[in-house]
Amino acid sequence: MRQTPGNVRCSRSHRTGQIRVEPRTVRTLSVCLCGNTDTVSCLRSYSRDHPLFLQPSNYFWEKNQSLNQLPYGIQGVGFLLRKFLTLTKSYNVPPEIERLLCKRCIVVGNGFRLKNSLLGEVIDSYDIVIRLNNACVYKHQKDVGKKTTMRFFYPESADFNQRLDNNPDSLMVLVPFKPMDINWMNKMMKGDMWVRFWKRPPRRWKVNPENVRIFNPYFMKFAATKLLILEENWKNKTRVVIPSLPPRITPPTCRTDSHVPTLGLLGITFALHFCDLVHVAGFGYPPVSVNNTESIHYYDRVSLKSMDRTLHNITLEAIAIKQLLQDRLIHNLTYF
Repeated sequence: MRQTPGNVRCSRSHRTGQIRVEPRTVRTLSVCLCGNTDTVSCLRSYSRDHPLFLQPSNYFWEKNQSLNQLPYGIQGVGFLLRKFLTLTKSYNVPPEIERLLCKRCIVVGNGFRLKNSLLGEVIDSYDIVIRLNNACVYKHQKDVGKKTTMRFFYPESADFNQRLDNNPDSLMVLVPFKPMDINWMNKMMKGDMWVRFWKRPPRRWKVNPENVRIFNPYFMKFAATKLLILEENWKNKTRVVIPSLPPRITPPTCRTDSHVPTLGLLGITFALHFCDLVHVAGFGYPPVSVNNTESIHYYDRVSLKSMDRTLHNITLEAIAIKQLLQDRLIHNLTYF
C-alpha cells in the first residue's frame, strides 16, 4: 500500500494547534511518496531536469545564453562564475544523499512559532535538513535540531557561527542576488577580505570551498513566475481564497527585482524539485498589528516592522505556501 504523509503518526496540541510527528515514523516510512508525479499534476512547466547547483558542464553559460540577469539568470556573470567553480571544484549533491531511494526533506523556517516547539529530534530524523540564512542552531537544539544538510544564504545573512550552527559536512548554498554576491564568495574562499555591502557581511569567512555550492537561478525564476503568480499555476482545483491586496502589490516578473522570493520559498521550491517527501516547519509571520513589534524569529527580537521596506511580498508568499499545503505538495509540522 502506498504510504502518504497522512500515514505519519502524529498528534495535535490543543494549546497551539501544532502537529507533533514521532521521529521513528519519519525514519520508517517504507514507501516513498512520489513527489515529482504529484507536483507535475499541479504545477505547470515542472521538471526535474534542471541541475540543482550551477556547474561548468560544457561551459553552459556560453553555449546557452541566459536571457535574465541575477537573481533570475546568469547573464553577464560568466567570468565570476568561472572563478567560483574553479575555486569550489564541487558542483553536485554528495553521493550519500544522491543515492537515497527516497529523499525525505524538511525545510526549517526561522519563524518564532518554533520556539518551545520541542521539534528538534523530529527535524534531525529527516534525511535532508535545509536551513535558511543566519538561523541559529546552538542553544536551540531542542526546538530546531542540530542537523544541517544544506544552508541557503547570501552574504548579508552569513553572520552565523560556522562551527556551532552547522555540521562539518554541511553544504553552504550561496543564493546570488547580484554579481557582488558571487565576487564576495570568491574572495571568502580565497581567504581575502571584503567590506562593501548595504549590510556588512563577514569580512572574513572560513569555509571549505568543497562544501560551497551556488544556487541555480532557475529555481528563483520558478518561484517568482510559477508559485507567486497563482492565477497561472493551478488549473481546475479548489483554490485558496486570495484576499484583496493593496494596489502597490504587483506580481513579480523576470524583468524586475520587485518582490523577489524569500529564501524560505526558494528552499521549498528547491525541495519540490529534489525531494520525494517535503515537510516544512517554522514558516509564517505573526499577525499584523498596530505596532508590528512581535518577534518573527525564534532566535532574536527582530520584528515584523523590519520587513516593511524589504523586496519581499510576504502576503503573496503566504498565499502560495497555503496553496502548496492545500494541494498536499508539502506538509507542515507547525501551524501556519
